[in-house]
Amino acid sequence: MKLKSILASIVLIMLAMPANAQTTRVLKDTEITESALIEALTPERGIRTRSIKVLRDQPGPADKAASASMLITFHTNSADLTPEAMQSLDVVGRALKMDKLAAYKFAIEGHADPRGGPDFNQRLSQARAETVKNYLVQNHDIDEARLTAIGKGDHDLLDKKNPIAPENRRVTIITEPK
Repeated sequence: MKLKSILASIVLIMLAMPANAQTTRVLKDTEITESALIEALTPERGIRTRSIKVLRDQPGPADKAASASMLITFHTNSADLTPEAMQSLDVVGRALKMDKLAAYKFAIEGHADPRGGPDFNQRLSQARAETVKNYLVQNHDIDEARLTAIGKGDHDLLDKKNPIAPENRRVTIITEPK
């Protein structure tokens, strides 16, 4: 009985944690698919119970954090996309045009590792986010008004034990609330 109580407490604590405190999965290479992006970027509005679903008028703490972190690669110390990054962004572009995501706006966050210094990393991450935005607008006809580029610098490291890990040089796309 005591074990059940402890397990129930752990589950409640995990549910109460903010979405960004939970482990972030970074999609890489073949994991970047239209279906994976649609699932990650579609907000889930409501609370599920055994047999009913209660919808909310406003987003609340039970809402699913709708975001997708992807390993979009750039040439060293630049915002130039690699051919692999362009292939991944082609998948992103197709996903953003799908019916489930067509009505949403998105924030594109660029991230950098801490090797270049705070000011340089801020500018670099902003340039990378702008590059991704421009690629999606120019190559996939995504309405520019649906995309906001945000440079996060080197603040949100996913792998703090290895600051130069590729996961720390990523792009995150976040669905903005309606």
